[in-house]
Amino acid sequence: MIETNDAAGYLVSGATPESVAAFEQAQHELRCYINDPVATVDRALAASPTMVMAHALRAYLHLLGTEPAGLPVARASLDAAVGLPANEREKYHLEAARRITDGRWRDAARILEDLSAEYPRDALALQAGHLVDFYTGDSRMLRDRIARALPHWSKSLPGYHAVIGMHAFGLEETGDYTQAEKQGRLSVELEQRDGWGQHAVAHVLEMTNRPRDGIAWMRGNVDGWSQDNFLAVHNWWHLSLYHLELDQVDEVLRLFDGPIYGQRSTVVLDMIDAAALLWRLHLRGIELGDRWEALADNWTPHIDAGNYAFNDFHAAMAFVGSRRPQSLQGLLEAQRVAMKSSGDNAVFARDVGNDATLAIQAFGAGDYAEAVRRLRSIRNIAHRFGGSHAQRDLFDLMLIEASFRAGNVALAAALAAERAAVRPQSPLARLFIQRSMGLAQAA
Repeated sequence: MIETNDAAGYLVSGATPESVAAFEQAQHELRCYINDPVATVDRALAASPTMVMAHALRAYLHLLGTEPAGLPVARASLDAAVGLPANEREKYHLEAARRITDGRWRDAARILEDLSAEYPRDALALQAGHLVDFYTGDSRMLRDRIARALPHWSKSLPGYHAVIGMHAFGLEETGDYTQAEKQGRLSVELEQRDGWGQHAVAHVLEMTNRPRDGIAWMRGNVDGWSQDNFLAVHNWWHLSLYHLELDQVDEVLRLFDGPIYGQRSTVVLDMIDAAALLWRLHLRGIELGDRWEALADNWTPHIDAGNYAFNDFHAAMAFVGSRRPQSLQGLLEAQRVAMKSSGDNAVFARDVGNDATLAIQAFGAGDYAEAVRRLRSIRNIAHRFGGSHAQRDLFDLMLIEASFRAGNVALAAALAAERAAVRPQSPLARLFIQRSMGLAQAA
């Protein structure tokens, strides 16, 4: 078996110095979410078709965006590695990627957990595992997977900035906002193009309701996180939430029409952000013109995908917003089929996703009492189908608005008080309190 060493000191099978150099560059691009790591890893494979880790990385690149079209590409990459000489670490990677292609996200998480325990400086294992934890809603492992490996890392190792950036996000998702902000800011200080570290601090500032600090943070490093960065739309989305919290709706619409969805991206993660932002505006009664139409057009090819319920939830917003009931019915039918499957998405959909999608349908039909019923059944377990606290805040916002529109005075008042307790300085929370008081007086 021909082996050489990677930057972390681990043996890499079937590689040459040229292919290892391209592989390391592709890993850096993935860690920062910049440039085109697929093209770069293809360069590694052109230099050495027997490089097992390059095949594994190529598979991950087509799996970790939850794109339905990525699945056959990932399978082809894994099939190309079958029979090639591989060491133990590489076999872990191939098996983890294979489990993801089969929809076994939690199995992959455990395999990558074991891999990182034995090879803690394997940055790709940490990042792939971190993203799997995100998609499965495992906030504790978002933090602990990285924390376990940290003693083996230092600034001298390539990718250290990304490791502490991932740790920052895990800390934020488990409520340690002070340490999360410190780690995230250090990540970006070390590598200004680290989109994930930038995003970790953005989450802290969202969850601690500091919109002006958030605007300053994002505006202070725009070139770093927005240039040729495939996390850029999500970070623009974070900036838009700060402006929305301050009721700066014109600026939110400007951002939507520009960097968030001006290019009408067909990338699933971009469409999720676009749908989530438009739905927040819809809840506020903002006139959106034809903005839903282009988004619904781009969700249409995914109606039958049935591979990730979190995606279905956001596609449903576009179909309701654009008044396409047949498309929504098709989505729900695909979801019903998915719930009978054997993969983890069946659980995501059964536990949360189906009720979430039906709540969107009910809200769009004006059946606000039904929307309230559906949302109350899943709000406290919504993490089970993935996403972040900031993304799942949409459940709370929709539940509050549906309660108001259903005329449920007591529940609306209780939910308004709950939000004001968490975000006492929030203009929106104060507005909810005022509305609840008005409802009580009119009752």
